Amino acid sequence: MPDSRKPERNERSCITFEEWLHYAEGRFRRARLVFGHGTDNAFDEAAWLLLHVAKHSYDDLAGALTRVLTTPQRRRALALIEARVATHKPLAHLLHEAWLGDRRFYVDERVIVPRSHIAELLRDGLRPWIRSRTQVQAALDMCTGSGCLAVLLALAYPRTRVDAVDVSAPALAVARRNVKDYGLTSRVRLVRSDLFDKMNGTRYDVIVANPPYVDAKGMSRLPREYRLEPRLALAGGRDGLDFVRRIIGDARRHLSARGVLVVEIGHNRAVLERAYPGLAFTWLQTGAGGDYVFLLGRDELPPGSTS
Repeated sequence: MPDSRKPERNERSCITFEEWLHYAEGRFRRARLVFGHGTDNAFDEAAWLLLHVAKHSYDDLAGALTRVLTTPQRRRALALIEARVATHKPLAHLLHEAWLGDRRFYVDERVIVPRSHIAELLRDGLRPWIRSRTQVQAALDMCTGSGCLAVLLALAYPRTRVDAVDVSAPALAVARRNVKDYGLTSRVRLVRSDLFDKMNGTRYDVIVANPPYVDAKGMSRLPREYRLEPRLALAGGRDGLDFVRRIIGDARRHLSARGVLVVEIGHNRAVLERAYPGLAFTWLQTGAGGDYVFLLGRDELPPGSTS
């Protein structure tokens, strides 16, 4: 691994991957960029950028260090480094790629960069709450954005019909591209709807949702990188729960008898539990901890949400 304490290098003297890696990391540090769209530090951000440019495996950074970048690769690397510094755009938007686990998705400025903790919960099909993958006949991804969770639902439950819902037509255009890239157009239906408004009482065995949940104070303090994502996909109202409340209120009539609702809410656990003291939330453990994603079975949802 390169030594971050080396003297800063001029890009004209950079030839090898390692030299460019050190240069990019230094530029990102000096620019005081904010991370969180796939990486959480300058070194990893630089490595992602250069591995993409060099078309080298993301699993073998060490093997790339001695490679000599071609002239076109050096030009591309420099252009991306300067664009990241000058615009503060998330690198995922500049590269048109984002990753959830080992799955790659297309993204651009029409969608937020996917970073849902629900993705890791789908790897084992939501066990033990879903005993068998074959029991899931229909699934719904609410607030689908780029369509990544809808794709992961279809991959987790190979016999399942998946609906992917979003109010944003531009976001659904991106989702359509990802669904097509994964060869899932016959099983994933894209629906433009304001949450459940156009779902006509359709019932699902699994509903997942990663809705807007940043509260008003948080929105006012967002770093520039996050403000360059669609506000529609981030702003959750005064306390961050505007959309969560609506989902909880309508989910019961859209779940099958043994159906489950899984919702990501960011840092709003305490606020949510104060708002719903009578609900028996199950908090699911993820790599980030157990405070970010809750699960409710159909019978645990408020009786008032039935039709």
